[in-house]
Amino acid sequence: MASYNPYQQSPYPQGPPSQSQYGPDGPQSQYSGTPQAGYGLQGTPQQDQGYFPPQGQAGVSNDGGMGGLTGQMGGMGLGGDAAAPYRPNKKKNRHAYHNLEQPSAPPQAFGAQPPGQFGHTNADTSQQYGTAHPYAGQQVTPAMNQFPAPASAPFSPGLQAPNQAFGQPSQPNPAVAGPGVSQGKVDPEQIPSIPRFRDAAAQYYLDHVYPTMEQHLPPPASVPFVAHDQGNSSPKFARLTLNNIPSTQEALTTTSLPLGIVLQPLAPLQDGEQAVPVLDFGDVGPPRCRRCRTYINPFMTFRSGGNKLVCNMCTFPNDVPPEYFAPTDPSGVRVDRAQRPELTMGTVEFMVPKEYWAKEPVGLHWLFLIDVGQEAINRGFLQAFCEGVLLALYGDHQQDEEDGEEPNGEAPEIPRRIPLVSKVAFVTFDRAMYFFNCNAKLDQAQMLVMPDLEEPFVPLGSDGLFVDPYESKSVITGLLQRLPSLFSGNKAPEPALLPALRATQAALALTGGKIVCSLSALPTWGPGRLFLRDKNDLHGIDTERKLFQTEHAEWRTMASKLVASGIGVDFFLAAASGGYMDIATIGHISAVSGGETYFYPTFSAPRDVQRLTKEIERTVTRETGYQALMKVRCSNGLQVSSYHGNFLQHNFGADLELGSIDADKALGVMFSYDGKLDSKLDAHFQCALLYTTASGERRVRCTNTVASVSESMPEVMRFLDQDAIVTMIAKEAATRMTERTLKDIRNALTEKTIDILAGHRRTGSVSHPPGQLVLPENLKEFGMYILGLLKSRAFKAGHEPSDRRTHTMRFLKSASPLEISLFLYPRIVPLHSLPDNSCFPDPETGHLIVPPCLRASFGRIEDGGAYLVDDGQICLLWLHEHVSPNLLEDLFGPGNTNLADLDHTLSSLPVLETHLNAQARNLIAYWSSVRGSKALTLQLARQGLDGAEYEFARLLVEDRNNEAQSYVDWLVHLHRGIQLELSGQRRKEEGEGVGAGLEGAMAGLSNLIGR
Repeated sequence: MASYNPYQQSPYPQGPPSQSQYGPDGPQSQYSGTPQAGYGLQGTPQQDQGYFPPQGQAGVSNDGGMGGLTGQMGGMGLGGDAAAPYRPNKKKNRHAYHNLEQPSAPPQAFGAQPPGQFGHTNADTSQQYGTAHPYAGQQVTPAMNQFPAPASAPFSPGLQAPNQAFGQPSQPNPAVAGPGVSQGKVDPEQIPSIPRFRDAAAQYYLDHVYPTMEQHLPPPASVPFVAHDQGNSSPKFARLTLNNIPSTQEALTTTSLPLGIVLQPLAPLQDGEQAVPVLDFGDVGPPRCRRCRTYINPFMTFRSGGNKLVCNMCTFPNDVPPEYFAPTDPSGVRVDRAQRPELTMGTVEFMVPKEYWAKEPVGLHWLFLIDVGQEAINRGFLQAFCEGVLLALYGDHQQDEEDGEEPNGEAPEIPRRIPLVSKVAFVTFDRAMYFFNCNAKLDQAQMLVMPDLEEPFVPLGSDGLFVDPYESKSVITGLLQRLPSLFSGNKAPEPALLPALRATQAALALTGGKIVCSLSALPTWGPGRLFLRDKNDLHGIDTERKLFQTEHAEWRTMASKLVASGIGVDFFLAAASGGYMDIATIGHISAVSGGETYFYPTFSAPRDVQRLTKEIERTVTRETGYQALMKVRCSNGLQVSSYHGNFLQHNFGADLELGSIDADKALGVMFSYDGKLDSKLDAHFQCALLYTTASGERRVRCTNTVASVSESMPEVMRFLDQDAIVTMIAKEAATRMTERTLKDIRNALTEKTIDILAGHRRTGSVSHPPGQLVLPENLKEFGMYILGLLKSRAFKAGHEPSDRRTHTMRFLKSASPLEISLFLYPRIVPLHSLPDNSCFPDPETGHLIVPPCLRASFGRIEDGGAYLVDDGQICLLWLHEHVSPNLLEDLFGPGNTNLADLDHTLSSLPVLETHLNAQARNLIAYWSSVRGSKALTLQLARQGLDGAEYEFARLLVEDRNNEAQSYVDWLVHLHRGIQLELSGQRRKEEGEGVGAGLEGAMAGLSNLIGR
């Protein structure tokens, strides 16, 4: 399915069909009635009252968590601490080159409400609406006049009532009364809601641009937005956990918040955003500070008429090179500033001279290392992988062949999907290695066999092994189509992976590049053979962490050699019937080299082929660099304390080395104090990534970020980035998995959450009654995200295969804030009750009308419903056992009226002319564009029929499952811990984890599904 652009006209109908083809009594409208018309039980329309009979208390989770809640909590009030009154900024010369001026504030800030109206259910009752917006009066730059859209007050869902349209007066929300809930004490709708927060932010940023200097509180990571770079890097490239930093280590300690930055240097940009400029300073290279080596950026200042360049990191005054000199105006600004992107934009790239080269830069060389063992052939994995490579290189190559020749007799030109100078090579392996000469002058590829596993070498020259994929298209296409039949009689079940990696490393040693490797069985043959380490005897004990890391010296050495050669490795692993693959060892190669591991624990060819081919296509076509070094610099008074991610660092303080880096990879950097920060100055951070592009250019990408410094804790709490904080905590916890027991990590996550919320209570909300749970305005959903982290496969209690845990651990270490946000809390949309205009472009704006998401709780699931659930890794279509036959026909086509008769291997919806089918496909296409590296394909989860139903239950993270509490019980637990901390009676947990005393995961899932 082609990707969907929400800003273009939809190819699907703009409204419902004139009549239904599948009505029980002949043609009739199936969407009549209210705009929320849907499907009733067994196709019976439920007019006026909706489509389903009453289910008890609407919106109240029936997971048992609400029972007795009021008694446990003692009148807990769920509140969010709104921003403190804004203190006008009186600092002089706060930002270099920026003429500071006070913008005229609008009559009423966006989202603010008239006096007397109720605010957001999570908001601090002390907040007075109608007063200045938290961002009002913030100093801005003259670049504000360059916005493509009018600048307006920033988005703050904390000032908005739930289910309330922006700009409309809010209305009081009565509490839900029912068994176990006392009227007026706890309203389950008032518990912080991640879907509500995301939907409100997404709606706002459809029509507003995020200016990076005017606003210092980034949009949520899971929301698409257009950023306008004003000198501070876009949050897509860099997110600070604190955008207003305490001046001392002691002040930071009182908050228990992490001080760090999440970096995604090659993050993809959205349509409408300015491309990262590429600047060439010739053989002299870009200007840099002579003392700390910081690259030129918008926050460096010029003095002495432009002859001195003062570093914003170390304050050292540098002499300006003659070739870079320009005079300054009376205010100290260079007269050519507007024409120099390095002085006006936060993210730029510099072409670098030869002194920055380790080897001659060439176009990215791709080497496809393909498993042709018995298991790969029998399970259809080999054929699927070959199809994926063809799709990645040539797109729909089958269509190209059907189109035939052009009118002039020439073959149709194929659009290039990789740069002109990039080349590809193909090597297969089982117990031996097979190299293929794909030179364009040949009629078909030539195969050379390398049986020597002890000292393998490359039997082909570079001209024969690496070829231009478009010059050799016919040869490569013929090879990939013949590979499954060529090795169909292969009886070798044990692949020799490490010798194959050694040979491919030798083939790429002179140039660097990227290896894309498939594997379908544990490599138990030849040097570096692996064995079954996970025998279920280490789970739940201290030595379990040995299963999460490799103990094989040869594999560690191989990983270091690959990085030294500038080579990254992506693995596509298909476990045989869920068997053991030792991802801790094999995935160590991709983790250290900056690659990625795609894991299919129960690969089924009919179901997973589409997903595999799309993910190979994503791997090849996304922006990728190789032979990379990274350095992070910060202002005086701060220092880097740790890195968290997938990379190689020989010793602390050295540059990070990455064999390759791509658009989906992110890492975290933690900072500590080595002095006191001056609150009159800003804190600056610069990430410099030196890498070779896929087109063969050696560049440095500089990402510059600025933060205010404050001595006021309420001001610090006003500019927290929730997604950055959650991402940093997740990456640090994943790093600790090889050092600490899982129980210790779960306890540490719980204690950290309590410390952060108690720190806020001590420093920013002392006026509230001690019986209230008061949440920071920008951390209202923080508790739910941490609960989702505790329930993830990496950290959950109970039994979990070590391959699954290790794969999730490595994913968390390299994932972007967007991927982690979706992974910890999925998005859920009911298909059976979509309004008629939903999932179609708005006729006025052209934006896709995206339906609101539901909370991840079984209490929100209706009988007879159909739900799409996406956590960024998998996308499930869950169908209730009493789903309407009309709905099934509209989704899957005529004749599909029985749930049990649906094809369980379905991975995408058929293209039909029904309204519901078009809505579902539009929504799936939109979701696939707001995701990370994993392909979005469907997997059916039919109630009572498919094993994927257990996965659906696991994704309902607000319920009690995965050996952990429900969301409500978790808030009770946090509240108790905060109360004990504030009263000085708290004792840190040592022996009990979050899930102690709860039911087992399988029991919880069974109870959930049986309801």
